[in-house]
Amino acid sequence: MNPQQPSLDAIFSALADPTRRAILAMLLEDDMAVTDVAAPFHISLAAISKHLAVLAAAGLIRQERRGRIIWCKLEPDGLRDASVWMQGFGQFEPVDLDDFERFLHQSLIDAGEPKP
Repeated sequence: MNPQQPSLDAIFSALADPTRRAILAMLLEDDMAVTDVAAPFHISLAAISKHLAVLAAAGLIRQERRGRIIWCKLEPDGLRDASVWMQGFGQFEPVDLDDFERFLHQSLIDAGEPKP
């Protein structure tokens, strides 16, 4: 992994907080000034700034100063590593528990064990 690239731990830690997930959902629509990001939340601007710093450190957003205003922008590749990691679990077939139970019962019968 590139030393400047955020770790999966940082990404999943950032995503663990509902406020940060809500901020990401807002930024899906468009870039926003920090004050606009803070508007719908009932927490301080300092708390929002901390949430934004966590998202930026995880590589999920980027912040840039335009004049006196700091704008937040969704980082399009920010979730790529997490997505690739999660897709690795999609290669397995889902387990049908009913089929599995029937298989176990049939295995017990074939082995001469009484059916429970």
